[in-house]
Amino acid sequence: MNKKFVGLGLASVAALSLAACGSRTAKNDSSSSDSASSIKAAIVTDIGGVDDRSFNQSAWEGLQEWGKDAGLSKGNGYDYFQSASESDYITNLDSAVSGGYNLVFGIGFALESAIKEVAPNNPDTHYVIVDSVVADEDNVVSVGFADHEASYLAGVAAAKSTKTKQVGFVGGMKSDVIDRFEAGFVAGVKSVDESIKIDIQYAGSFGDAAKGQTIAAAQYAAGADIIFHASGGTGNGVFAAAKAENETRNEADKVWVIGVDRDQSAEGAYTSKDGKESNFVLASTLKQVGAAVKDIATKAENGEFPGGEIVRYTLADKGVELAETNLSDDAAKAVADAKQAILDGKIEVPEKP
Repeated sequence: MNKKFVGLGLASVAALSLAACGSRTAKNDSSSSDSASSIKAAIVTDIGGVDDRSFNQSAWEGLQEWGKDAGLSKGNGYDYFQSASESDYITNLDSAVSGGYNLVFGIGFALESAIKEVAPNNPDTHYVIVDSVVADEDNVVSVGFADHEASYLAGVAAAKSTKTKQVGFVGGMKSDVIDRFEAGFVAGVKSVDESIKIDIQYAGSFGDAAKGQTIAAAQYAAGADIIFHASGGTGNGVFAAAKAENETRNEADKVWVIGVDRDQSAEGAYTSKDGKESNFVLASTLKQVGAAVKDIATKAENGEFPGGEIVRYTLADKGVELAETNLSDDAAKAVADAKQAILDGKIEVPEKP
Protein backbone atom coordinates (compact mmCIF):
# COMPACT_ATOMS: atom_id res chain seq x y z
CA MET A 1 0.00 0.00 0.00
CA ASN A 2 1.18 3.49 -0.80
CA LYS A 3 0.54 5.60 2.27
CA LYS A 4 -0.09 9.21 1.30
CA PHE A 5 -0.56 12.48 3.11
CA VAL A 6 -3.21 14.59 1.43
CA GLY A 7 -5.06 17.78 2.15
CA LEU A 8 -8.78 17.92 1.48
CA GLY A 9 -9.93 21.52 1.29
CA LEU A 10 -12.98 22.39 3.35
CA ALA A 11 -13.53 25.85 1.95
CA SER A 12 -16.15 24.50 -0.43
CA VAL A 13 -17.95 22.39 2.15
CA ALA A 14 -21.16 24.05 3.26
CA ALA A 15 -21.18 25.48 6.78
CA LEU A 16 -22.76 23.12 9.24
CA SER A 17 -25.93 24.09 11.04
CA LEU A 18 -25.94 23.89 14.81
CA ALA A 19 -28.88 21.54 14.77
CA ALA A 20 -30.07 19.89 17.95
CA CYS A 21 -28.68 16.46 18.56
CA GLY A 22 -30.51 13.16 18.82
CA SER A 23 -31.12 11.10 21.89
CA ARG A 24 -28.24 9.84 23.98
CA THR A 25 -28.78 6.19 23.13
CA ALA A 26 -28.10 4.80 19.68
CA LYS A 27 -30.12 2.12 18.02
CA ASN A 28 -27.97 -0.88 17.44
CA ASP A 29 -29.64 -1.89 14.21
CA SER A 30 -30.36 -0.22 10.93
CA SER A 31 -33.46 -0.95 8.96
CA SER A 32 -33.05 -1.21 5.23
CA SER A 33 -33.31 2.03 3.30
CA ASP A 34 -35.09 2.78 0.06
CA SER A 35 -32.49 5.47 -0.66
CA ALA A 36 -30.28 5.07 -3.68
CA SER A 37 -27.21 5.69 -1.50
CA SER A 38 -24.94 2.65 -1.26
CA ILE A 39 -23.28 4.11 1.83
CA LYS A 40 -24.75 3.65 5.28
CA ALA A 41 -22.70 5.65 7.77
CA ALA A 42 -22.33 5.67 11.54
CA ILE A 43 -20.15 7.38 14.09
CA VAL A 44 -18.86 5.75 17.24
CA THR A 45 -18.25 8.43 19.86
CA ASP A 46 -15.64 8.58 22.52
CA ILE A 47 -16.92 8.98 26.07
CA GLY A 48 -17.82 12.63 25.48
CA GLY A 49 -21.00 11.68 23.61
CA VAL A 50 -22.95 13.44 20.88
CA ASP A 51 -24.18 16.17 23.20
CA ASP A 52 -20.75 17.20 24.49
CA ARG A 53 -21.17 20.65 22.87
CA SER A 54 -17.79 20.05 21.28
CA PHE A 55 -15.96 17.42 19.23
CA ASN A 56 -18.45 14.54 19.12
CA GLN A 57 -21.42 16.85 18.68
CA SER A 58 -19.78 18.48 15.67
CA ALA A 59 -19.14 15.07 14.12
CA TRP A 60 -22.75 14.01 14.64
CA GLU A 61 -24.05 17.25 13.13
CA GLY A 62 -21.87 16.67 10.07
CA LEU A 63 -23.16 13.13 9.65
CA GLN A 64 -26.76 14.30 10.03
CA GLU A 65 -26.26 16.92 7.35
CA TRP A 66 -24.73 14.39 4.95
CA GLY A 67 -27.51 11.88 5.68
CA LYS A 68 -30.29 14.36 5.08
CA ASP A 69 -28.67 15.50 1.83
CA ALA A 70 -28.53 11.83 0.77
CA GLY A 71 -32.22 11.32 1.54
CA LEU A 72 -31.55 9.17 4.60
CA SER A 73 -32.80 9.37 8.17
CA LYS A 74 -31.51 8.50 11.62
CA GLY A 75 -31.57 4.74 12.06
CA ASN A 76 -32.25 4.32 8.36
CA GLY A 77 -28.98 5.14 6.67
CA TYR A 78 -27.05 6.96 9.37
CA ASP A 79 -26.78 6.80 13.15
CA TYR A 80 -24.45 7.07 16.12
CA PHE A 81 -23.25 4.59 18.72
CA GLN A 82 -22.46 6.26 22.01
CA SER A 83 -19.62 5.02 24.21
CA ALA A 84 -19.97 5.31 27.96
CA SER A 85 -16.48 3.90 28.55
CA GLU A 86 -13.47 2.68 26.61
CA SER A 87 -14.75 -0.89 26.91
CA ASP A 88 -17.62 0.10 24.59
CA TYR A 89 -15.43 1.01 21.62
CA ILE A 90 -15.00 -2.41 20.03
CA THR A 91 -18.55 -3.44 20.91
CA ASN A 92 -19.94 -0.33 19.23
CA LEU A 93 -17.72 -0.70 16.17
CA ASP A 94 -18.89 -4.30 15.79
CA SER A 95 -22.52 -3.29 16.34
CA ALA A 96 -22.24 -0.71 13.58
CA VAL A 97 -20.99 -3.32 11.12
CA SER A 98 -23.58 -5.92 12.12
CA GLY A 99 -26.22 -3.21 11.80
CA GLY A 100 -25.38 -2.77 8.12
CA TYR A 101 -23.20 0.33 8.26
CA ASN A 102 -20.36 0.20 5.75
CA LEU A 103 -18.78 3.57 6.62
CA VAL A 104 -17.85 3.83 10.29
CA PHE A 105 -16.20 6.83 11.94
CA GLY A 106 -14.22 6.52 15.18
CA ILE A 107 -14.46 9.97 16.74
CA GLY A 108 -11.31 10.68 18.68
CA PHE A 109 -7.81 9.30 19.09
CA ALA A 110 -9.00 7.04 21.91
CA LEU A 111 -10.58 4.73 19.31
CA GLU A 112 -7.31 4.14 17.46
CA SER A 113 -6.50 0.72 18.95
CA ALA A 114 -10.11 -0.45 18.58
CA ILE A 115 -10.17 0.41 14.87
CA LYS A 116 -6.77 -1.24 14.43
CA GLU A 117 -8.30 -4.40 15.85
CA VAL A 118 -11.56 -4.49 13.90
CA ALA A 119 -10.55 -3.11 10.49
CA PRO A 120 -8.61 -6.17 9.27
CA ASN A 121 -11.61 -8.36 10.11
CA ASN A 122 -13.98 -6.26 8.00
CA PRO A 123 -12.16 -5.46 4.73
CA ASP A 124 -15.38 -4.39 2.99
CA THR A 125 -16.14 -1.78 5.63
CA HIS A 126 -14.70 1.73 5.29
CA TYR A 127 -13.34 3.11 8.58
CA VAL A 128 -12.34 6.65 9.50
CA ILE A 129 -10.21 7.40 12.55
CA VAL A 130 -10.35 11.05 13.59
CA ASP A 131 -7.40 12.66 15.37
CA SER A 132 -5.08 9.68 15.06
CA VAL A 133 -3.40 7.44 12.50
CA VAL A 134 -4.08 3.80 11.71
CA ALA A 135 -1.35 2.75 9.32
CA ASP A 136 -1.19 -0.06 6.77
CA GLU A 137 -4.93 -0.62 6.37
CA ASP A 138 -6.39 0.10 2.96
CA ASN A 139 -9.92 0.38 4.37
CA VAL A 140 -9.01 3.07 6.91
CA VAL A 141 -8.53 6.78 6.32
CA SER A 142 -6.82 8.75 9.09
CA VAL A 143 -8.11 12.29 9.58
CA GLY A 144 -6.25 14.95 11.52
CA PHE A 145 -6.31 18.71 12.08
CA ALA A 146 -3.68 21.41 12.53
CA ASP A 147 -5.05 22.26 15.99
CA HIS A 148 -1.81 23.96 16.94
CA GLU A 149 -2.41 26.66 14.32
CA ALA A 150 -5.84 27.65 15.64
CA SER A 151 -4.55 27.38 19.21
CA TYR A 152 -1.73 29.78 18.39
CA LEU A 153 -4.35 32.33 17.34
CA ALA A 154 -6.21 31.64 20.61
CA GLY A 155 -2.99 32.34 22.49
CA VAL A 156 -2.51 35.65 20.68
CA ALA A 157 -6.13 36.58 21.48
CA ALA A 158 -5.67 35.69 25.15
CA ALA A 159 -2.41 37.61 25.47
CA LYS A 160 -3.92 40.73 23.90
CA SER A 161 -7.01 40.51 26.14
CA THR A 162 -5.79 39.55 29.61
CA LYS A 163 -5.81 42.26 32.26
CA THR A 164 -4.14 40.19 34.99
CA LYS A 165 -1.30 38.88 32.82
CA GLN A 166 -2.30 35.39 33.88
CA VAL A 167 -4.17 32.83 31.78
CA GLY A 168 -5.08 29.16 32.11
CA PHE A 169 -5.17 26.05 29.94
CA VAL A 170 -7.36 23.06 30.79
CA GLY A 171 -6.65 19.89 28.83
CA GLY A 172 -8.62 16.66 28.80
CA MET A 173 -6.22 13.74 28.55
CA LYS A 174 -2.53 14.03 27.75
CA SER A 175 -1.99 12.94 24.16
CA ASP A 176 -0.34 14.01 20.93
CA VAL A 177 -3.58 15.74 19.94
CA ILE A 178 -3.92 17.83 23.11
CA ASP A 179 -0.18 18.50 23.00
CA ARG A 180 -0.88 20.45 19.81
CA PHE A 181 -3.48 22.60 21.55
CA GLU A 182 -1.20 23.29 24.51
CA ALA A 183 1.90 23.97 22.41
CA GLY A 184 0.11 26.29 20.01
CA PHE A 185 -1.62 28.22 22.78
CA VAL A 186 1.54 28.72 24.80
CA ALA A 187 3.49 29.81 21.71
CA GLY A 188 0.76 32.28 20.77
CA VAL A 189 0.67 33.82 24.25
CA LYS A 190 4.44 34.10 24.48
CA SER A 191 4.68 35.65 21.00
CA VAL A 192 2.85 38.67 22.41
CA ASP A 193 4.21 38.87 25.96
CA GLU A 194 6.79 36.50 27.46
CA SER A 195 5.90 37.67 30.96
CA ILE A 196 2.33 36.34 30.94
CA LYS A 197 1.89 33.43 33.35
CA ILE A 198 0.21 30.31 31.93
CA ASP A 199 -1.29 27.77 34.35
CA ILE A 200 -1.52 24.41 32.55
CA GLN A 201 -3.72 21.70 34.08
CA TYR A 202 -5.13 18.37 32.85
CA ALA A 203 -8.33 16.70 34.02
CA GLY A 204 -7.37 13.21 32.86
CA SER A 205 -10.73 12.86 31.11
CA PHE A 206 -12.84 14.29 28.31
CA GLY A 207 -16.05 13.58 30.19
CA ASP A 208 -15.58 14.88 33.73
CA ALA A 209 -17.35 18.24 33.97
CA ALA A 210 -16.98 18.30 37.76
CA LYS A 211 -13.19 18.04 37.47
CA GLY A 212 -13.17 20.72 34.81
CA GLN A 213 -15.14 23.05 37.06
CA THR A 214 -12.82 22.44 40.00
CA ILE A 215 -9.69 23.15 37.95
CA ALA A 216 -11.12 26.27 36.32
CA ALA A 217 -12.46 27.68 39.59
CA ALA A 218 -9.00 27.29 41.12
CA GLN A 219 -7.34 29.00 38.15
CA TYR A 220 -9.72 31.95 38.33
CA ALA A 221 -9.21 32.17 42.08
CA ALA A 222 -5.44 32.25 41.54
CA GLY A 223 -5.73 35.24 39.20
CA ALA A 224 -6.27 33.90 35.70
CA ASP A 225 -8.86 35.94 33.81
CA ILE A 226 -8.92 33.83 30.61
CA ILE A 227 -8.99 30.03 30.31
CA PHE A 228 -8.61 28.08 27.08
CA HIS A 229 -9.97 24.57 27.37
CA ALA A 230 -9.25 21.61 25.09
CA SER A 231 -11.16 19.04 27.07
CA GLY A 232 -14.38 18.03 25.31
CA GLY A 233 -17.24 17.45 27.73
CA THR A 234 -14.95 18.25 30.67
CA GLY A 235 -15.05 21.79 29.36
CA ASN A 236 -18.70 22.08 30.36
CA GLY A 237 -17.33 22.45 33.87
CA VAL A 238 -15.02 25.25 32.75
CA PHE A 239 -18.03 27.16 31.47
CA ALA A 240 -19.88 26.45 34.72
CA ALA A 241 -16.97 27.84 36.74
CA ALA A 242 -16.79 30.98 34.61
CA LYS A 243 -20.52 31.57 34.90
CA ALA A 244 -20.47 31.11 38.67
CA GLU A 245 -17.53 33.49 39.02
CA ASN A 246 -18.99 36.11 36.70
CA GLU A 247 -22.33 36.19 38.47
CA THR A 248 -20.43 37.55 41.49
CA ARG A 249 -18.72 40.28 39.47
CA ASN A 250 -19.71 43.43 37.66
CA GLU A 251 -19.83 42.98 33.90
CA ALA A 252 -16.69 45.06 33.34
CA ASP A 253 -14.66 42.70 35.56
CA LYS A 254 -15.65 39.40 33.94
CA VAL A 255 -13.41 36.41 33.42
CA TRP A 256 -13.33 34.70 30.04
CA VAL A 257 -13.34 31.28 28.40
CA ILE A 258 -11.91 30.40 25.00
CA GLY A 259 -13.96 27.56 23.55
CA VAL A 260 -12.75 24.62 21.49
CA ASP A 261 -13.65 22.63 18.36
CA ARG A 262 -16.78 24.67 17.56
CA ASP A 263 -18.18 28.14 18.26
CA GLN A 264 -19.09 27.79 21.92
CA SER A 265 -20.35 31.35 22.40
CA ALA A 266 -23.84 30.07 23.25
CA GLU A 267 -22.36 28.58 26.43
CA GLY A 268 -21.22 32.01 27.63
CA ALA A 269 -24.51 33.81 28.16
CA TYR A 270 -25.05 35.06 31.73
CA THR A 271 -26.28 37.97 33.86
CA SER A 272 -23.64 39.91 35.76
CA LYS A 273 -23.81 41.08 39.36
CA ASP A 274 -24.76 44.57 38.15
CA GLY A 275 -27.67 43.13 36.17
CA LYS A 276 -26.24 43.23 32.66
CA GLU A 277 -26.91 40.53 30.10
CA SER A 278 -23.48 39.55 28.82
CA ASN A 279 -21.31 36.78 27.39
CA PHE A 280 -17.96 35.51 28.66
CA VAL A 281 -16.74 33.55 25.61
CA LEU A 282 -13.81 35.51 24.24
CA ALA A 283 -13.29 33.32 21.17
CA SER A 284 -13.37 29.67 20.10
CA THR A 285 -10.96 27.56 18.11
CA LEU A 286 -12.89 25.91 15.29
CA LYS A 287 -12.11 22.38 14.20
CA GLN A 288 -14.31 21.44 11.29
CA VAL A 289 -14.90 17.86 12.38
CA GLY A 290 -18.46 17.93 11.11
CA ALA A 291 -17.41 19.27 7.73
CA ALA A 292 -14.69 16.61 7.52
CA VAL A 293 -17.22 13.85 8.34
CA LYS A 294 -19.53 15.15 5.64
CA ASP A 295 -16.63 15.48 3.20
CA ILE A 296 -15.40 11.89 3.71
CA ALA A 297 -18.95 10.48 3.59
CA THR A 298 -19.64 12.31 0.34
CA LYS A 299 -16.42 10.98 -1.18
CA ALA A 300 -17.31 7.44 -0.10
CA GLU A 301 -20.77 7.83 -1.63
CA ASN A 302 -19.12 8.92 -4.89
CA GLY A 303 -16.76 5.92 -4.88
CA GLU A 304 -13.78 8.07 -3.87
CA PHE A 305 -13.13 6.90 -0.31
CA PRO A 306 -9.48 7.83 0.43
CA GLY A 307 -8.58 4.53 2.10
CA GLY A 308 -5.01 4.16 3.26
CA GLU A 309 -4.44 7.90 3.28
CA ILE A 310 -3.67 10.40 6.02
CA VAL A 311 -5.75 13.53 5.57
CA ARG A 312 -4.95 16.73 7.44
CA TYR A 313 -7.14 19.82 7.53
CA THR A 314 -5.32 23.10 8.21
CA LEU A 315 -5.69 26.85 8.59
CA ALA A 316 -4.95 27.21 4.88
CA ASP A 317 -8.03 25.24 3.81
CA LYS A 318 -10.23 26.48 6.68
CA GLY A 319 -10.12 23.12 8.40
CA VAL A 320 -9.24 25.03 11.57
CA GLU A 321 -10.01 28.64 12.43
CA LEU A 322 -10.71 31.05 15.27
CA ALA A 323 -14.18 32.46 15.92
CA GLU A 324 -13.53 35.97 17.25
CA THR A 325 -16.65 36.36 19.38
CA ASN A 326 -15.70 39.16 21.77
CA LEU A 327 -12.25 40.33 20.71
CA SER A 328 -11.28 43.97 20.88
CA ASP A 329 -10.17 45.65 17.66
CA ASP A 330 -6.57 45.44 18.85
CA ALA A 331 -6.81 41.73 19.60
CA ALA A 332 -8.59 41.02 16.31
CA LYS A 333 -5.85 42.80 14.37
CA ALA A 334 -3.14 40.85 16.20
CA VAL A 335 -4.95 37.59 15.40
CA ALA A 336 -5.31 38.57 11.74
CA ASP A 337 -1.61 39.43 11.51
CA ALA A 338 -0.62 36.14 13.18
CA LYS A 339 -2.89 34.16 10.87
CA GLN A 340 -1.37 35.75 7.79
CA ALA A 341 2.13 35.08 9.10
CA ILE A 342 1.28 31.40 9.54
CA LEU A 343 -0.20 31.21 6.04
CA ASP A 344 2.86 32.95 4.60
CA GLY A 345 5.19 30.51 6.33
CA LYS A 346 6.76 33.20 8.49
CA ILE A 347 5.58 31.50 11.69
CA GLU A 348 6.00 27.77 12.21
CA VAL A 349 3.78 26.79 15.11
CA PRO A 350 5.15 24.04 17.38
CA GLU A 351 3.14 20.85 17.85
CA LYS A 352 4.85 19.72 21.05
CA PRO A 353 5.01 21.61 24.38
